[in-house]
Amino acid sequence: MTSNGLQEKVGSAAGFLEAELLRSAAAIREVTGDEKLSEMFVACMRNTLDTTLTREPDGTTFVITGDIPAMWLRDSSAQMLPFLRFVEPDGELYDVLAGLVRRQFGCIAQDSYANAFNQEPNGASYDPEDACEDPWIWERKYEIDSLAFPIQLAHQLWRRSNRVDIFTGPVHEALKTVVAQWRLEQDHEANSAYRFVRNTTLASETLSRDGLGPATAVTGMTWAGFRPSDDACVYSYNVPGNHFAKAALLQVAEIAREVYADPELEAGALALAAEIAAGIATHGVVNHPEFGFIYAYEVDGLGNALLMDDANMPSLLSLPLTGGVDLADPLYQTTRKFILSEGNPFFHRGTHAEGIGSPHTPPGYIWHIALAVQGLTADTRKEKWRILQMLRDTDGGTGFMHEGFLPDDPSQFTRPWFSWANSMFCELLLDYCETA
Repeated sequence: MTSNGLQEKVGSAAGFLEAELLRSAAAIREVTGDEKLSEMFVACMRNTLDTTLTREPDGTTFVITGDIPAMWLRDSSAQMLPFLRFVEPDGELYDVLAGLVRRQFGCIAQDSYANAFNQEPNGASYDPEDACEDPWIWERKYEIDSLAFPIQLAHQLWRRSNRVDIFTGPVHEALKTVVAQWRLEQDHEANSAYRFVRNTTLASETLSRDGLGPATAVTGMTWAGFRPSDDACVYSYNVPGNHFAKAALLQVAEIAREVYADPELEAGALALAAEIAAGIATHGVVNHPEFGFIYAYEVDGLGNALLMDDANMPSLLSLPLTGGVDLADPLYQTTRKFILSEGNPFFHRGTHAEGIGSPHTPPGYIWHIALAVQGLTADTRKEKWRILQMLRDTDGGTGFMHEGFLPDDPSQFTRPWFSWANSMFCELLLDYCETA
């Protein structure tokens, strides 16, 4: 809460969404026959509503990720994924999500290279020595997904509600900014003024070459300094991030055509999406000696490729959810086989679970987010159910999801309060029950 005391928490889930949550919980019990899953669903949904969302006097919504008092554009969008199912055009939930969209695009207008923002201009930050002097900004790591996720959320809210009032003049200008920035960053070496330098010995927390980042060639893809994990890219064309940008640009074109009647923005977004898609096809696909042609995780256009996947979305695993890739696409399916095998250095197995982790957390840890994504992109109900059971049984006795956990001992975990993971669990559970 800020010092003026005017902000209000969205309110107890016992209010405007409680009846819907209880109906869903009953349906979960009926479909799964599992009381714990039903209880976890209600607890996780209530936790996000009651502990992470704040309504501001200006009608916007500020969403913290959990145990950090800042709003990530990525996390705040993904946290809302299961709530979109309950949106009514004239309901209070619409107002909450519309307020978040307005807040997110206001943040993009504030600084389109920043990834996380403060609730007020208090100068709080991850590292006080960071170069950014804007008191609204918590951290200024440039990640493609920071721009793509708000576009996806706005598009989803529009299509579910059929309301266009979220698409204000400032949002229109912010969409133009995103398209222009992704185009500029196609040639980061020549065009970009963005730099990020942190006083650290950790290569994952700063960019090389005095903040410019690793060397790249022009590929048609758009550059990123950091991954969705907030770790620095090894090679600065993040392939799942570029897939997400491509999908978001198609949504921008749709909004430009149907809402703003802006043919220039529509044409620009479509052209850039095509260039990024061509760049991915030319530079982002490699021939693996065991699996055949698969997507790389990162490339530089100079012949180097990183073969792995990371637990954070957008990931290679999440391409059907974030990148507009068909679940049955042969290239995706081959890539999926690779990243869910020991060929992926961040795929781990233990006595309680197996799945994808991240260099962002301790070695050998698996992420609940990645398990939920694995379930959401599974092609059989049997596999979805196996993942749901694994999520249920690795909560560490808390009834909630976490960031990473040790697959041999789920009581060892990072981040006891992580709303994004809770939301992804709920989204998988709703998906499973709705397709019964």
